[in-house]
Amino acid sequence: MGGPELTVYTVSDASGETAEMVAKAAALQFRGHAIKLVRLPRARTPEQIVGMITLAAQTPCVVTFTMVDAKLRASLQAESTKRGIPTVDVMDPLITCISRALGAEPRLEPGLLHHKDEQYFNRMDAIDFAIKYDDGKDPKGLVKADLVLVGVSRTSKTPTCMYLAQNRGIKASNVPLVLGVPPPEELFHLPAGRVIGLTLHSRTLTEIRHQRLANLGLGPSASYAKQDHIERELDYAEGIFRRLRCPVVDVTHKAIEETAAEILEITQRKETYVL
Repeated sequence: MGGPELTVYTVSDASGETAEMVAKAAALQFRGHAIKLVRLPRARTPEQIVGMITLAAQTPCVVTFTMVDAKLRASLQAESTKRGIPTVDVMDPLITCISRALGAEPRLEPGLLHHKDEQYFNRMDAIDFAIKYDDGKDPKGLVKADLVLVGVSRTSKTPTCMYLAQNRGIKASNVPLVLGVPPPEELFHLPAGRVIGLTLHSRTLTEIRHQRLANLGLGPSASYAKQDHIERELDYAEGIFRRLRCPVVDVTHKAIEETAAEILEITQRKETYVL
């Protein structure tokens, strides 16, 4: 394992996010090897292309790119070939395939995926909201939220809120349930279906908290990571869920995407839950 660092450059005539996502997914298949990702966006002229490839050629690298302008693609490939740099065109093979299947010509406009339309701005607003009202920072945000997640520490409240914001434009807030600390009163006055409880099997939660303490350089002796304390926390949370009469999602061994999908399924049913 190991070896010299490889840089994967993602070049684009737009934001470069598409190529970067593909490069990240590919790089994950080579864990243990030194791979650095560098995004080079908004390449709009042959001169910029030459400068970018000159930069890339200074270290071992490959170049992946998304460009709809044929002249820019040709310039990048020619310059890369001259310097012996392998290249991967992320978009063109699929665009060509779709074009043939439809019998239609592509629009060839850069940046269409990220045009700042109303949906884009809604998602950006939702992300800002999730950050501002994360972890119960300001109870006033609860009444402004589309959705409020509640649960004990390490039940994935924050990443789930961020996922819902980024992918669905949902303004989600979250409130940590701490043993012996009453939740904000505003929580109990929200409309039915606005609040979702998150829970986790006690043994799994204990393992997660042990790992959390280890990452912080702390030992496992804190009550935060003790099984009996965690079980009391979860019992306390269950009592709060019953008072809120909210649905509860068990996040044990679930990816954030799975948790979010279950939450969306619940909220879209628009049922009134009585525990």
